[in-house]
This record gives sequence, structure tokens and C-alpha cells, in this order.
Amino acid sequence: MPFWLLVGIAVGLSMDALAVAIGVSIKLRNTTPRQVFRLSFHFGLFQALMPVLGWATGQYAAALVAQVDHWVVFGLLSFIGGRAIWDAVSQKENQERILKDPTRGLSLVSLSLATSMDAFAVGLSFGMLSVNVWYAVISIGIITGMLTLLGMLFGSFLGRRFGTVMEVAGGLILIAIGLKILVDHLLE
Repeated sequence: MPFWLLVGIAVGLSMDALAVAIGVSIKLRNTTPRQVFRLSFHFGLFQALMPVLGWATGQYAAALVAQVDHWVVFGLLSFIGGRAIWDAVSQKENQERILKDPTRGLSLVSLSLATSMDAFAVGLSFGMLSVNVWYAVISIGIITGMLTLLGMLFGSFLGRRFGTVMEVAGGLILIAIGLKILVDHLLE
């Protein structure tokens, strides 16, 4: 597979991660280097591991996973986006914002999983196309990590600049991504 095509696949897979990173950092407003690292690292790692899992799983499980993956992604992103909107309109103190850091714990794992589900299907195709899966997943992981980092920096700027309005917008973006994934799969 030519390098330019691999980069195109990696960028395409990373778009969800980029949008979610912007939404998350809007909520945080003042992101710390640790938060940026955690989200970038985990998004890149999950985006790199999911094609390996898809490649290893084979065709049988693909049909089973394809039946529910869009519902899982929709549910995770809608829950996290809804929580972000709720926090934005009901929060009274900045201290609460720190306690609800989406770059930690279950939120971090949920976001990482939700943004990397499409990479699983790409991994299935790697086996059929005789792609060097290790070279591909390293490229996908690095590109996703870099785009997530840029998204976090941009989202943090928007959050500081426009405050609660951008927090609500970030939550709506997460829900819209989940809804788009759900609708795309239902219309196939």
C-alpha cells in the first residue's frame, strides 16, 4: 500500500478523534500538558490497536461486531456529550469542572474506544489487502495522536475564549458525531 494512501486512511480514521478532542478541551478550557498527553496518547494507542484486533479477528466476528458497533459508539458519545452539556449549563464552580476531567478514568477509555471503532473494520480489510499491518498501525497511531494534540490545543483556545457556549457546542458535536455514525450504519 502506498504511503500516501496509508496517510489518507490514518487521517480519515483520526477525524472522529480530532473532533472529540476539540469537544473535550472546550469543556476543560485550560488544558494541562498532562491532559493533552493522556488524551493524545490514548486516542493514538486505541486507534493503533483496533486495526490489529480487526486484522486478528477475521471475517466471522466482523459480521457480529458490525451489527452493534454503531449503537455502542452512538451510546458512548451521546452519554459523554449529554453530560458535557449538562455540566456546562448546571455547573456553578470551576472546582467541579476539575473533578469531572474527561481525560481520566472511564471517560478516557470510553472516548478512546468510541473514536477507534471504525479502525476495527479497517483492520479487517488489512488482512485481505496483504498490508504490512504493523507499519500501518504505527502510522495510524502517530497521526491520530498528533491530530488529537492539535485538536486539544484548538479546543482549549475556543473554551477559554467563548466559555459555556463552546462547552455546549462541544457536547452537541459529540452527540452529532455519534448520531452521524449511527445513521451512516443504519442507511448502509
